Amino acid sequence: MNTKPDTATGTQLRADCTADADGRIVFDLPPAAACDAPSPQLLLRLRPKKGQPEKTVHVLDLETAHDGRLLAVLEPQPALAEGRWDPYLLPEPGASRLRLRPGLRDLRALVDGHLRDRPSPVAVRVPYVTKDGCLAVRAWLRTAHAEVEGIDVTDRTTTVRARLHGTSLSGGAAVRLRLRGGNGTVRDLELRGESDGRAFSFVVDHAELVADGDAKDRVWDVSVHAGSDGGPAPIRLGRLLDDVADRKEIFVYPTAVVGGAAVRPYYTVDNDLSVEVTGV
Repeated sequence: MNTKPDTATGTQLRADCTADADGRIVFDLPPAAACDAPSPQLLLRLRPKKGQPEKTVHVLDLETAHDGRLLAVLEPQPALAEGRWDPYLLPEPGASRLRLRPGLRDLRALVDGHLRDRPSPVAVRVPYVTKDGCLAVRAWLRTAHAEVEGIDVTDRTTTVRARLHGTSLSGGAAVRLRLRGGNGTVRDLELRGESDGRAFSFVVDHAELVADGDAKDRVWDVSVHAGSDGGPAPIRLGRLLDDVADRKEIFVYPTAVVGGAAVRPYYTVDNDLSVEVTGV
């Protein structure tokens, strides 16, 4: 898309947004945002990785409501690619982009999102506020997803309850902990599935994660293999289906000390579940 570089990152132009349970987001800008432009638009750009060029943008028309406010609707389809999307006001095609700050964010419809079974692909969108105070949308798009519904940590074990979305359990289903950077080192755990073929639980024995006596820091990533007939494998466990865009620093679980090491479940920057082992 041929647009001028981003400008006015310090602007006080604010946009309200409302998200519904189906993934629709309505952006609501004040009348002053039009700036007398004949065809203002809302531009969403997929934030590129550091050092990479911008590749993906999505442009929405802004319609004038009866009270003069400007509304843009991001429909559930097409699904947004996984990543972080930054919204900008585009006063007219080819004009400089104006970064938006958050107004009111109505995310009430997302709070209980884990209670509704999702088809494949599992598409999630959560508006949030960036560290520098701008409005953004966090998106996930996965063939299937295992939503963590509960974590209980004791001195010896961590018990996890989860539910599959976009697929079901079948014969041979199991949970797998893979050592990050560990040249394929894995620990397979017994999975206890419920009768509906979606809910399951498993227990992590802390001693097994430190059984080699090596006190160096390490991370185990948690996935579920749904089984020979259960769709794609592996499926990362995580927590995506609510109104929290970044939970790593919000959901903090207890640490258990075992054999000279500290074991702690945590959520990664992508809201996926992992288990950290550190020396003490």
